[in-house]
Amino acid sequence: MENPRLENLMTDIKLYNTKTRRKEDFTPIDPDNVRMYVCGPTVYDRAHIGNARPVVVFDVLFRLLRHKYGHYNVNYVRNFTDVDDKINAKAAETGRSITDITDETIKWYHEDMDALGALRPVHEPRATQYIPQMVKMIEGLIASGHAYASEGHVLFDVNSYDAYGALSGRKLEDMRAGERVEIADYKRDPMDFVLWKPSSGDQPGWDSPWGVGRPGWHIECSAMALDLLGETFDIHGGGLDLQFPHHENEIAQSCCAKPSGEFARYWLHNEMLQVEGKKMSKSLGNFFTVRDLLDQGVPGEVIRFVLLSTHYRSPMDWTSSKVKEAKGTLYKWREYLTGAKPSEPHPDFISALGQDLNTSKAIYELGVLFLRWMNTKSYQDADATIKAESVFLGSAQLLGLLSLKLGEWFVGDYDFSWHEDRFLVLRDEAMDTKDFTALDEMKKALTEAGVKVSMSKEGVKLEAGPDFDSGKIVDLT
Repeated sequence: MENPRLENLMTDIKLYNTKTRRKEDFTPIDPDNVRMYVCGPTVYDRAHIGNARPVVVFDVLFRLLRHKYGHYNVNYVRNFTDVDDKINAKAAETGRSITDITDETIKWYHEDMDALGALRPVHEPRATQYIPQMVKMIEGLIASGHAYASEGHVLFDVNSYDAYGALSGRKLEDMRAGERVEIADYKRDPMDFVLWKPSSGDQPGWDSPWGVGRPGWHIECSAMALDLLGETFDIHGGGLDLQFPHHENEIAQSCCAKPSGEFARYWLHNEMLQVEGKKMSKSLGNFFTVRDLLDQGVPGEVIRFVLLSTHYRSPMDWTSSKVKEAKGTLYKWREYLTGAKPSEPHPDFISALGQDLNTSKAIYELGVLFLRWMNTKSYQDADATIKAESVFLGSAQLLGLLSLKLGEWFVGDYDFSWHEDRFLVLRDEAMDTKDFTALDEMKKALTEAGVKVSMSKEGVKLEAGPDFDSGKIVDLT
C-alpha cells in the first residue's frame, strides 16, 4: 500500500526568500520538525484588517507544510508582545491594569482570528514569559562585545555586525543619513538600537544587572525563537513593514548571540493592504478592524477569501466589490455541497500553492474543480460526482475554506433541496412498507438541528429556524 506522506513529500514547495531575493526550493533542516516563526501582534487594541493579512497568509503556509510533512511535524510559533509603550499609554489613559488590557486584547485577537478560520499556532508565547531568556541573551551580547550598557540602557552596537542591513539591502551610511533614528547621548551610534531600557513610575519593570527595566521590542522575538525553535530554524515570516528595522535587528542580535547558528534560513514578507485604492487611515474614514467587518455582517470566511485572492507578495486593495464577489462565489460553492467527505486535494491545486504560496492561482484551480464536479452531475454518475465533490472540498479546506464552522454565515440562505428530496423518498418508502422508522429519525434529526418541517399533500418544506445549526444535518444521508 502506498504511503500518503511519501506522496506528499513529492510535492515541491518554492518560496521567495527575502534574504536572497529569489525563489528557492524549500528544504527543511529536519522534515520531522519543520519550524516557523511569525511575528505576532502588540496587544493593546483590536486587530485591523491589515493585521489579519499575515495571519491568514501564514496560516495557509502552516496548512501546506502540515499537509506535506505531517500534522505533528510542523512547529509554528507566533508571539504576543505584551510589554510595550503603547500598552503602557493605554493603561495610563484608561486607569486599567496592563494585565487586564493584554488579557482582554489576546482574547479578542483569538476570537477574531478564529472567525477567519486561522488555526492556532503550536506555540503562542507572551514576551513577559521570556524576560529571563532575554536578560541572558543581552548579557551574552555584552560579554562578546556586541552590546554595551549606558545610563540604565543596553544597546546593540550595529558596527560590531558586518552583515547589518543585508536583509533589507541597506547600508549603514545611508541609514544614518536617511532614516529617522533616535539621537541620544547614551548611544555610541545613532543606529544602535535598544535591548533594555530603564523603567520608572507605573511602567512595568523587571530586575536586571542594569537596574529595573524592560526589554526593547526586537530582543523579544530573538529570545522566544531561540528557546522554542533553536539557533537555526526554517522560516521567519511577517509583514513587509517589519523587514526594517525589526527583522534586521533580530538577525543582528541573534547571529551575534549564537554565531554557530543561522537564525532563520527563509524569510517571507507579505505586502501591505490598502482600502479602495487608498492607504488605510482613520483620518480618511477607511480604517476598520476585523471585528468591525464581522459586526457589519461580513462573514469571516468571506474576509479570508478576499485576503487570499491576491498573492501575498503583491499589494492588496480591499474593496466592497471584492467582498461581494467573494460572498457570491462562496455561496455558489456552498449551495451545492451535499456532505461528502473531503479527500486528498487535487495535484493542480497543490502545485499552485507550492509555487510561492500562490493563493490566487489556487482559488482559480478551485473554480476549475467546481466546474468539473458540476459536469459530473450531467453524466448521472453518482460515484464520479461524489469523488469530484470530495476532491473539490479537500482542496478548499486546505485553503481554510468551506469548513463546517466557517459555514455558519450560510444559515439564512441554506439550500434544503437535497434534504427535501431525501425526505420525500423516505416518506414514499414508509407509505409502501408501513415502516416509518427512517422517516421519523430524519424528521427528529432535522428538528433537533433547528429545522422547521412542514408536510402537506403537495410535498415537504424545510426552513431554517432561529436555532438552526447546519453542522448537525451535514451527515444526514
